[in-house]
Amino acid sequence: MAGAKSSKKLAGSPLLGKYELGKLLGRGTFAKVYHARSLDGGDDPVAIKVLDKSQLTSTGMITRVLHEVSAMRRLRHPNVLRLHEVLATRTKIYLVMELAPGGDLLTRLASLPSRRLPEHAARRVFLQLANALSYCHARGVSHRDVKPQNVLIDSQGQLKVSDFGLAALLPDSLRDDGRLHTACGTPAFTAPEVLRRKAYDGAKADAWSCGVILFALLAGSLPFDDANIPGMCRRAQRREYAVPAWVSRPARRLIARLLDPNPDTRLAVGDLPDHPWFKRSLSVDSQLGGLIAGQPERDLAFAAAPHALNAFDIISMSPGLDLSGMFGESRRVREKRFMTTATLEETVERLGRAGDRLGYFLVGKKGVERLPIGGVQGIVAMSMEVSEVSRELMLVELRLESGDGDEAQAFGWDDLRVELGDVVMAWHVCEDG
Repeated sequence: MAGAKSSKKLAGSPLLGKYELGKLLGRGTFAKVYHARSLDGGDDPVAIKVLDKSQLTSTGMITRVLHEVSAMRRLRHPNVLRLHEVLATRTKIYLVMELAPGGDLLTRLASLPSRRLPEHAARRVFLQLANALSYCHARGVSHRDVKPQNVLIDSQGQLKVSDFGLAALLPDSLRDDGRLHTACGTPAFTAPEVLRRKAYDGAKADAWSCGVILFALLAGSLPFDDANIPGMCRRAQRREYAVPAWVSRPARRLIARLLDPNPDTRLAVGDLPDHPWFKRSLSVDSQLGGLIAGQPERDLAFAAAPHALNAFDIISMSPGLDLSGMFGESRRVREKRFMTTATLEETVERLGRAGDRLGYFLVGKKGVERLPIGGVQGIVAMSMEVSEVSRELMLVELRLESGDGDEAQAFGWDDLRVELGDVVMAWHVCEDG
């Protein structure tokens, strides 16, 4: 009863003079989620997750909240749930997020008579999921709990990947062997190497989870679902699953490539565009419709041109979204941002020349086009992302993609600023916990 009274007290009340909380949308062990609207006249409603600081501290869930915020700070993609801002009082933390009123993918599938989708509709849904995870992996985020419950649907029928509480942020989460070691996730969707508590690649583990979801979309059931986790793991290792006869051969082959128990030969999410199942014309699919309606498919490849930013995008980059200071977490400078009126080509060329002197190599958005430029010991790569603020103004984000804390702290950001010269209009510090 106390929880119900607390929910009624919060609903309808103003939050820090910024939001009016509406009805309770859902609750978990450590959080309640409310429908809310901005008091500044914004038209779009939001979802606000309310967390109790004392509960987080006493249960050790602080790390999970920090991971969720840190991961979502890195991500701005149409198929990833957006974190708008973080607010806090003495006792509560409020995560203001994009609202996805269509529920989750599991509930939507369960509402269908066959609990599955026709193949053309499954392709459209899966394309959006793969698009989101490809972007996450390119930004150094492995989700590690990909399942239909964590795939939400917005008012336009678009998929939104959510719940990054178990996400691994690279390179900080890697051990000395360059791998992840924490066993986490939901067993029926978790890769066998993770269940067996072996060192693993987070992106390849996400690819396995995608294979399970694709199987569920097409078959209406899970390939491996057993309360006996060791037994389920053995079945996964032996590929003991049966694809229904109605699933096409290209889709069967794709499932087999994703549900490969060997992560070294498993198909990566970023390689999905090359598979024949995706090479079939999607224009036919878009005419047929499906579960997620009315949205054109996006190419899985990342565009070389800068993407446009709106005011909310820029605000969401604020260091105010970093919660580490609330809990006394250590902070290391791994990112810098600057504004420039130089062209993309000029900016890349200047960064390349700076690397000759300072020692780093630049990794492009796809993680393949590298400019080998010297090498400071331990610093493997720096990534660059460019966003268009206006026709003549761009925001450039630089991030150290590997190197331990001492190496990141010692990196010569001031020297880089000098080397870039007049390319830089305004230099902004961004610290990462």
